[in-house]
Amino acid sequence: MRSPGASDAAFSGLALRLYAAQSHANPPYRRLGGQRGLPASGVASWRDIPAVPACAFREFEFSCLEPADRTAVFHSSGTTGATPSRHFHGRDSLALYDDSAWHWFEGCVRPAERSRLFILTPPPAAAPHSSLVRMFDTVRRKLSAGDACFHGRADSAGAWHLDLEPLADSLAASAAAELPALVLGTAFSFVHLLDGLAGAGRRVALAPGSRVMETGGYKGRSRELAPGRLHEIMTRQLGVAPRDIVREYGMSELSSQAYGGAAGGGFRFPPWARALVVSPETGREVAEGETGLLRVVDLANVWSVMAIQTEDLAVRRGSGFELVGRAAPAEPRGCSLMAA
Repeated sequence: MRSPGASDAAFSGLALRLYAAQSHANPPYRRLGGQRGLPASGVASWRDIPAVPACAFREFEFSCLEPADRTAVFHSSGTTGATPSRHFHGRDSLALYDDSAWHWFEGCVRPAERSRLFILTPPPAAAPHSSLVRMFDTVRRKLSAGDACFHGRADSAGAWHLDLEPLADSLAASAAAELPALVLGTAFSFVHLLDGLAGAGRRVALAPGSRVMETGGYKGRSRELAPGRLHEIMTRQLGVAPRDIVREYGMSELSSQAYGGAAGGGFRFPPWARALVVSPETGREVAEGETGLLRVVDLANVWSVMAIQTEDLAVRRGSGFELVGRAAPAEPRGCSLMAA
């Protein structure tokens, strides 16, 4: 699959140079390439660059940064008590992360001028290891919004909650003032918001130009809704048309995000990243319309590893992909290779 804006040859050239640098500076990654018979000198295309299983980030430090230069670490979200993945960042990698996140967000979400921002997560100080909160805070800073736009909080166990009543009141005030709203949150946070509105007998008709962006799974944090059903309730309770609802796909192990519309069309990464849907048996790209495991090659991951093998099932759709769900535990077999 190819993203618009960069030729395959140009992307491959950059990716191969980055793979050589990362293999040199990142011992676990160099060992993985050797185990697979793919040292930096033996790879001819970005499609053949060894991909690190996302689960391996729980056990190994895939970083080109010296420990003293690591100023932040993003953890994967997941089951409470489970060992999280760890993606280390420093000053330069965070600056690149912010630039990557903002430019693709702005192009895909297209916030209206004078939008009032509503973020359904805790602020960065309460969730310092969340890459999603970092991305949302980048959007906040780029839009010159205040800290008050964060409407979530974290409890002592780290679980996220919404301050529902003041959030509903603020959304209603924005609608009454005819100011477009830009509402960003996880799927489970939107379920809490929508259930709260329904339980209070409230409906908010957001102003024209409003946009909603949802991301992530549920992981037992709320009742689960299929994307289509969630978007249907958003339309009914918030007054936003399906064309104004955007879906985001991201991971703590990546520095770039993919976006897709609620109305369909699949997810797409920015020109500096590529997605492959590969067979779990062969590791080769599947044919158009077939299902496999999603693999991402992200050139913004300069200081870790650019090629990540996810545990997400996807369908290959032209230059994008359609998410299907999580693979069964036995399917992504790459983690066992890292233990050798």
